[in-house]
Amino acid sequence: MNENATRIASTSDETPASTVDAGRRGFIGTAAGLSAAALVAPGVFLHSVAAAPRSEPVTDSVRWGLLIDTAKCADGCSACVDACDRENGLDLQEPHGSESKWEHQKAVWIRKIKLQDNQTGRITQLPLMCQHCEHPPCVDVCPTGASFKRADGIVMVDRHLCIGCRYCMMACPYKARSFIHQPTTGQLTAVPRGKGCVESCNLCVHRRDHGEESTACVDACAQEGHGAIVFGDLKDPDSAISQRLREIPSRQIREDLVLNTGVRYAGV
Repeated sequence: MNENATRIASTSDETPASTVDAGRRGFIGTAAGLSAAALVAPGVFLHSVAAAPRSEPVTDSVRWGLLIDTAKCADGCSACVDACDRENGLDLQEPHGSESKWEHQKAVWIRKIKLQDNQTGRITQLPLMCQHCEHPPCVDVCPTGASFKRADGIVMVDRHLCIGCRYCMMACPYKARSFIHQPTTGQLTAVPRGKGCVESCNLCVHRRDHGEESTACVDACAQEGHGAIVFGDLKDPDSAISQRLREIPSRQIREDLVLNTGVRYAGV
């Protein structure tokens, strides 16, 4: 219980024990339901979600993925990047060292890049994040098992097993992972972070495990009116992402590596 909570006063002998127990349970329930933004310790914030937590184990009956339509991705828009930062507490990072050094060291889970067709000169804007490969190179090289792929296709890092060797960062062909160089000055309880660990996009796994149907980047892109990112189950033929994949041509980044990525791109 929160240390600021007051002890329930003792009752007289005439008060039934059941009434006291009910009062205590009610008090505990009320205290637990306080605002998710309440500060409970320096640098730690509560984070709540509306849905109940997962009660069943993750299975391979689904495979989560993204479809990004680069034709709808607006030049200069950073809505998906900003939303990812807020969702995962990356906006709580504090700069260290020079500005140029910080630009290379700060954690980034999504970045906007430009691709140019060498034959036509056409430039394409696209968000790039962990591609959630079916055969992830980062998992193959990890010496401790910290890098792993869930049954539902989400590639993650277990920060308790990560020793910060950064082999996974070198193995990733998409440069999608970040290393935390400095102590974390703030973090969300739903997305724990720590110095000396590697991290990357996890498709808002805390949302997945509470039954929510979208990701922060998808929501932000839709709110901006672009609708460039679609999220869903690649194994479900009736899902929005599967239907869209049947409607428009798409491809994977670095198809030559045959990684069968969970993130697909249209218009590239």
